[in-house]
Amino acid sequence: MNKNYYAVIMAGGVGSRFWPVSTPDNPKQFHDMLGTGRSLIQQTFDRLSKLIPAEQILVATNERYKDLVMSHLPSMSENQILLEPAMRNTAPCILYAALKIADQNPDAVMIVAPSDHFIEDEEAFVSYVASAFDSCQKRDILMTLGIKPSGPNTGYGYIQFEATENEVKKVKDFTEKPDLETAKKFLAQGDYLWNAGIFIWSAQSILNSFRISLPAMYGLFQAGMTCWNTGEEVGFIKENYGKAENISIDYGIMEKADNVYVMATEFGWNDLGTWGSLYEKLNKDHEENAIVNAQGFLEDAKRNMISTTLNKKVVVGGISDFIIVETDDTLMIYPKSKEQDIKEVSKAAELRFGKG
Repeated sequence: MNKNYYAVIMAGGVGSRFWPVSTPDNPKQFHDMLGTGRSLIQQTFDRLSKLIPAEQILVATNERYKDLVMSHLPSMSENQILLEPAMRNTAPCILYAALKIADQNPDAVMIVAPSDHFIEDEEAFVSYVASAFDSCQKRDILMTLGIKPSGPNTGYGYIQFEATENEVKKVKDFTEKPDLETAKKFLAQGDYLWNAGIFIWSAQSILNSFRISLPAMYGLFQAGMTCWNTGEEVGFIKENYGKAENISIDYGIMEKADNVYVMATEFGWNDLGTWGSLYEKLNKDHEENAIVNAQGFLEDAKRNMISTTLNKKVVVGGISDFIIVETDDTLMIYPKSKEQDIKEVSKAAELRFGKG
């Protein structure tokens, strides 16, 4: 294990498109969405610890999820958990993490990764990350891992790169989720990758970028330089974190910096953003039904996504292309074609039935 390698797992999201399993009190990263026996955050930690010392993996999350993090990752010390007292998007918590890591090790290189993604080929992932770490140790660059597109997906952002023979390519442009025709054009051009939201850089490189692109935020956090990794850190964060601008790392840093590079990768990635994306990655029966944590008896039923608690017996007949999800207190039966509406449906259900 390299003593200069660090990781930050981003685990503050709610995952509302996975309602009713994912809720504000218990988001999807703390669930075994894939039926493997390990929650998504546990799988992320396991994957990163193949390359990075376990004690140098940090988790950034909302303070309300501290106990959940501790229960899922009991080997972590409290100093490894960065608690956000307010929702301020990704830039502030990445700055917080970078300052804390740089205080521990000025030579650190770090990966920032979501807690709730699916990665099929973990050995390939680790190999790409090791190569990216090597590049970021040698050069003052900000790197992101791009995914080679398998089709014109409109649910992902895209990264355009300069066409060279180098493994690490300079980024020309970022594009938010495009419409279908634009996505098709991107694939035809051949110089676009999906944006996985996975970043690698040295602690010094990202701190310098904050200094340049978000000086007010940098100054706000730099005022606490004597607090990092001491008993004063939590108090400083509680008092100052909410004053930070609410902005993503993409808008705040990556789209402004001139030293952004991308590595084209293939390791079976999926952001698990919706029930449909989960369905794509699960094993299926002969009628293409995907079943998680349930015993299924299905007749004249095809392409359904079924998830229950406690290994329930589920009998389904005569319906196809539905999402069927049962939790302790909720049953949802909803067409897959309308899965993008689930976030709003969850809000309407809360108004109708109340929270909980």
